[in-house]
Parts: sequence; C-alpha cells; structure tokens
Amino acid sequence: MPSESPRVSRLEPYLHRTEPAPTLLKMLVGVQLAGIREDAGLAQEQAARAVGFSPAKLSRIEAGKGRRPPTEGDVRALLEFYKTEDYESSVLLQLLRRAGEPGWWQRFDKRLIPEWFDRLVGLQEAANSIRTFEIQYVPGLLQTPAYTRAVVERGLPSAPEREVSRRVELRTKRGQLLQRADAPQLWAIVDESVLLRVLGSREIMREQLEHLIAMAQLPHVTVQVVPLDVTDASAPAIPVTYLRFGGLDLPDIVYLEHMRSATFLEDRDDTEQYRVALDQLADDALSPRDSLIRLRETARQRYGAE
Repeated sequence: MPSESPRVSRLEPYLHRTEPAPTLLKMLVGVQLAGIREDAGLAQEQAARAVGFSPAKLSRIEAGKGRRPPTEGDVRALLEFYKTEDYESSVLLQLLRRAGEPGWWQRFDKRLIPEWFDRLVGLQEAANSIRTFEIQYVPGLLQTPAYTRAVVERGLPSAPEREVSRRVELRTKRGQLLQRADAPQLWAIVDESVLLRVLGSREIMREQLEHLIAMAQLPHVTVQVVPLDVTDASAPAIPVTYLRFGGLDLPDIVYLEHMRSATFLEDRDDTEQYRVALDQLADDALSPRDSLIRLRETARQRYGAE
C-alpha cells in the first residue's frame, strides 16, 4: 500500500508535472535523501563512507547540484542503506528519472547556457516566488524582445547575428514563465535610472515601458521603482534575485550575477541578509501604485507613449 508519510504525499504531485523540471526534481530528491539520512541519525560523512562515496559526492547529491541528476545506482545504494520503505523509494526513483528529462532551456546550445545560468533558469522555473532588484536593466523576465536585443548587442558587440537571435529567443521564452497558469509571484524593484537610460532607441524604450506597465497590473506581478531623488536608498551594488520554493523543505536561494559567473547563496544567515535588504529597499521605493504612475509618466513624457 502507498505510504502515508507526509514526505511522500508532498512529492507525489511532482510525478505528474506537464513540463520537465529537472532542477526542481534534483533538489527534491536531494533534500529528501538528506531528510531520510537525518531521520536515521546518520552524519553525512558516515553515510558517504558506508556506501563508498566521498563526503563531497554525497553533499552534491543532497544539494541537487550539477547539470545532471545522480545516477539511479547511486540513489538506490543510499535508499537501501537507509532501509527506506518501498513506496517512498519508488516515488524518489520515479522523480529521479523525471529529473533526467531536459528542461526546455537545456535544448539550447550549451555555449549560450553555462552551468551557473542553467541552474538559474531551472530555479526560476521551480520557484514559488521570485524577488529581484535591478540597477542597470529591466529584469530579464520582464524584457521585450527588442529591448533584450539591445541589451545583448550592447554586452556582446562582436557576437554574430545568429547568436544574438538565439539569446533573444532564450530570454523571451524565459519570460513566458509569467504567462503560465502556475506562474510564480514576481516582485521586481528597479532603479529609476533603468527607465531613463535609452537602450536601442526611444521606440524600443516606449514599447518596453508599455510592457512593464501591462505586466505590473497582473495579480502575480509587483513592480516598484526606486526614484532618483531617494539618495540614501539601501540598494545592493549588484543585481539580486531571491528565490523561494514554498512548502517543499527547500532552502531559499539568492542569486548574484557577475560579469562571467554567478554566486548562489543557500546558507540561511546569508539569504536572510538579502531578504532584509530587499525589504528595506521596497520601503525606500515608491509604492506599487505610485510606481505604476511613475512608469506611465515616464513612458508618456520621455518616450511619447499615449
């Protein structure tokens, strides 16, 4: 008979997801294996040694990291060592197999998607809520294709046209996440300079602001603007994305993007600092209602929107 374990009952719906979600499923398998190990009273090093793994390997499995999920043989070895109940083992192994199905973004050329970016897209697809702060560009999930092209051409001036087009296609498809029936809550805070900096042309900026205005009126999207006249705003020096996963025993994750790499923070002390910083920044920013007014004024006065 199926187990009545709350752990298993929370996992079962993920066996029937329409879209592959490899990043989420790898994390779910990992966190459940860690929970089973902890329930058995075993330290990570003890369990790793018992099944012939290095502690680093077991740590990676439990963290759900890497482009590919762990092998079925490795997960079976752990489940057998932990003497996991048959039905729970069956559900975890089914999740593991689904974790091997590529996400839509993994069908793009790997040169466009380094491992750190692969993980970001997968985490955004899995998140229950996304908070983001941008100081230079409109957040990627809210960009129009023409604005994205301007961003890519500015950042990669020597890139061939095919690469530029594929990058635009990739980012545009990412934005479709917000159109899904199960779309995450998005809370985006942008510096007002983002609205005033002309990328591509004024026509492109007008279209982008009109898109922002439309998106900001969706029930699951909140946009706030930090006005230029707030001189003491507690803004981080770099863009920040804060991801939560809602009731799945998964840690909050902070994503910090650099020039050619990125940092993912999962330790609670680290992520809590960024949560507090984003809360303070939201207090410094215009309210969502006043931000919408500012967006409309800027679109009309600066870019000639009707």
